[in-house]
Amino acid sequence: MLIVIGGDAAGMTAASLVRRLQPETGITVFERGPYTSFAA
Repeated sequence: MLIVIGGDAAGMTAASLVRRLQPETGITVFERGPYTSFAA
């Protein structure tokens, strides 16, 4: 289980890296605002 605090570019890059390397890992992202970064 990966928990990411902050949905900015760095947080979403970390989540996408884990998704590629360990597809079975659950990922939860906490973001204060209504939007996350789509740059990654």
